[in-house]
Amino acid sequence: MRVERQVLFWIGAAVLLILTVALLKDILLPFIIGIAVAYFLSPIADRLVALGINRTLASALIVALGAVLAVLAIVLLAPVVAEQARGIAAALPGEIDRVGKSVETWGRETLGPSFPGLETSLARATQSLSENWAALAGWAASSVWSGGKALFNFVSLLLITPLVVFYVLVDWHPMMSRIDGWLPRDHAESIRELANEMNEAVAAFVRGQGTVCLVLGTFYALGLSAIGLNYGLIVGLATGILAFVPFVGWALGLMAAVTLAAVQFWPDLLPIALVAGVLIAGMALDAGFLSPKIVGSKIGLHPVWLIFALIVFSYLFGFIGTLIAVPLAAAVGVLVRFCLRLYLNSSVYRGHDAPAGGGTAKS
Repeated sequence: MRVERQVLFWIGAAVLLILTVALLKDILLPFIIGIAVAYFLSPIADRLVALGINRTLASALIVALGAVLAVLAIVLLAPVVAEQARGIAAALPGEIDRVGKSVETWGRETLGPSFPGLETSLARATQSLSENWAALAGWAASSVWSGGKALFNFVSLLLITPLVVFYVLVDWHPMMSRIDGWLPRDHAESIRELANEMNEAVAAFVRGQGTVCLVLGTFYALGLSAIGLNYGLIVGLATGILAFVPFVGWALGLMAAVTLAAVQFWPDLLPIALVAGVLIAGMALDAGFLSPKIVGSKIGLHPVWLIFALIVFSYLFGFIGTLIAVPLAAAVGVLVRFCLRLYLNSSVYRGHDAPAGGGTAKS
């Protein structure tokens, strides 16, 4: 009965936490990002403290340096990104019309007598897309703005996130000590072991994947710009940032880059193939070197489970769920493996008459 009460208590606590996050998901973005950034930077603060710098001063230095780097990035990159965004807005209607004419010419030469039946539909679709793309883009932007409380989140990111990072960095170890003091005494050691495993899995992703995003963003931006893709810088940087969400970010970047390459270079297929090659090379670099060397194998998530977690958490919690899906899935994976070990060592699995060591799980 005692075990049943404990199980019910933890299940109830988990359900309450999930409901709370679901209720407050629209205002949690600056806090989630602030905690994630503090978690990422905590080892740096520990190094500075080991050098004899006060923890508060070390945290203030880290936040100040981060703010300076962010301002420099905005000052240096924002004009280029804004110019490319304006270029997309100005050039897209003409490019759509040009591609439509190229496709029409190619279809007429390839299909011959069969093409006139498709010509009217193609012309109508091209004209409609060329005339209405701005309205569609405005509708999509307004939907994202109103549905996601973008203004509130943007202001919160600028004002609240640095404060969250600072205070979490300052109080990191005292906070961990207080949480350790709240653990049930009979199971404290087991919970600590689980927490360490979760920390290794989550740290491998948050700290490792953040580094991977920076490397991939630089690689994509330089590669696409070298090919001569218009707006290659903005597409490359965005694809690198979106790599924090595995598979999804790369797929979105590939579709955007190939679409822009087709609009710009058609009917010349070589540059389009080169653009796709840059994205494929980046995926190969990530899968073959960056993730194994930087992130490592501590996450322990099967790709199918990873995709399932992304879909479930994004459905439940929206954009916040997409950001926290992989770290939470890594933590849940540790719990599932722990429960599986308990089951394989229990009489439910081994039976009452089985030898004591017969069902030990291999971790």
